[in-house]
Amino acid sequence: VQLVESGGGLVQAGGSLRLSCAASGSTDSIISMGWHRQAPGKQRELVVTVTSGDGSTKYADSVKGRFTISRDNAKNTMYLQMNSLKPEDTAVYYCRAITMVAANLQYYWGQGTQVTVSS
Repeated sequence: VQLVESGGGLVQAGGSLRLSCAASGSTDSIISMGWHRQAPGKQRELVVTVTSGDGSTKYADSVKGRFTISRDNAKNTMYLQMNSLKPEDTAVYYCRAITMVAANLQYYWGQGTQVTVSS
């Protein structure tokens, strides 16, 4: 599975951005996708995850009500709509996919896209 993110950039506090993650390869084996982020000097943290089967989602408390994950299955693309952005949302955002093949789980990561929110 290959993942390519796009859509990052510089935005003022209170603004919006939409990130995209295009998946290719063995996408039929994907059981979960999500977004993580890593700010300078901090550990990578989960932003949101979505299960392929039932579409259930789990958001980090810090982004609930502001960020929304969605998918276009026909395009094998996942989106993250980020509204009401705050300076603390500044980070490199990574797309992540989990596949299951023969009961083996494997994680895949995109290259990351920078999101910078100015105050």
